[in-house]
Formats: sequence, C-alpha cells, structure tokens
Amino acid sequence: MRQFGLLGYPLTHSFSENYFNDKFLKEQIADASYKSFPLENLEYFPGLCVYEKNLSGLNVTIPYKQEILPYLDTIDPEAERIGAVNTIKFTQGKKIGYNTDVYGFESSLMPMLENHHRFALVLGTGGASKAVVHVLNKLGIDWKLVSSSMLNQNTISYTDIDTVLMKDATLIINTTPLGMFPDISGAPEIPYSCITAKHLCYDLIYNPEETTFLKLAKQYGAATKNGLEMLHLQAEKSWHIWNTP
Repeated sequence: MRQFGLLGYPLTHSFSENYFNDKFLKEQIADASYKSFPLENLEYFPGLCVYEKNLSGLNVTIPYKQEILPYLDTIDPEAERIGAVNTIKFTQGKKIGYNTDVYGFESSLMPMLENHHRFALVLGTGGASKAVVHVLNKLGIDWKLVSSSMLNQNTISYTDIDTVLMKDATLIINTTPLGMFPDISGAPEIPYSCITAKHLCYDLIYNPEETTFLKLAKQYGAATKNGLEMLHLQAEKSWHIWNTP
C-alpha cells in the first residue's frame, strides 16, 4: 500500500485528506491511502520518514513550505527559484521537492484577470506568497508584499496602504492564515472601503468557503475567489508528479 499524506501544523483546516481518499474511492485506486501528519515540530520529520516505511508522497502546508527545504535531497529547479516546496516525492531513497501551488494558483487566477489588473498587493510573506509572486512575475503583474514585519524594498506594512495604493492595486491576494477555520472572524487589516468593482480579491484560504476578507471585499463590489479550485488543481498536479517515473 502506497502511503501519501499532508505535512503541516495544525491541520484542522485542511480538506486534503478527504479530497484524496474520495479520489481513490471514485477512481478505484486500491493501492493508495492518504492521511494527515500534524507535526508540531519539523525536527520530527526524519523520524516520520523512517516510521512510515511506505511513504510515496507528501503535500506540505502551513507553516513548513520553506522550513522543509533543508530536509530534502533534491529540489525541482522551479521550486528552488521560488524558495518554497508544497509537494515531496519519495523515490529511490530520495526526497524530491516540488511546488504545485504555482500551477494551481496560475490556472485558477487567469480566467478572472482583466486588463486593468496590472498591480497587486500580496498579503503575507510566507511560503504561499512566494508561489503567488512567482506567478505574478510570469504574468507581468507588478506587486508589493504586505507584512507586519520583515520590511524591505518589496515589502510594505499594512499601515502603508492608503487610498492611492488601493486605487492602483486592483488585485489583492491574501496568503495569510487570517480568517482560516477555526478562527474565521479574522481578516487582514486593509482599508476595505477603498475597494471597488474593479478589484479582484483572491483568498488562498478555502475553509471557510467565504472568509471575512472575501465577505468585506464583496460588500464593496469586488470580484472574489477562494482557494478551493487552487487546492484541487495543485493536488492533481501533485498526484501526477507522484505517479510519473
């Protein structure tokens, strides 16, 4: 039996286990199972790899998409450029890191883009934001990261977001866990009253289906999208990687 799973902590928000086990049932894939591995500390990861002798692949989520890199034997060139991994393939005794968030995000974002979506605010500076920025660069969309810390020339604070910036930044992407189940009341502190019908607000969170961030954006007329399609797309891309020799 090939074992697949999700690595992160905590994992109460994730739909991945149900998604893959439903997939295995529907597609009559009898030689695979998928379960969650909530590791409070990534130092336990090598022990997990020894204990779970049939590990064939893992997805990686918050907060380990960047921290996992030193534990891998090889990193796919694109994932290395991004600086974050969300998929691990176990093959011939090696652990190989990939990033399928890029595929999932780009494929789900593209159909919603309009010509005026030329500048984006990316809320958060974690591993998911790195995949988002990589896609924006590919699409020729300018961007600024927004964070409460780690400020540099490409990163601004939430207090720097003013009326002028909100008018220019018609694409706003939340990569933070603010608003994720179970703490669904949270939301990034941006001036929502500056949002207009020209804005597209995308939240990588998919649980709940509509976060407070998306609810507030919708109230002011923005087009909105959650991260569920991205989850499905990146999951299928992971499955393809795990099953490609």
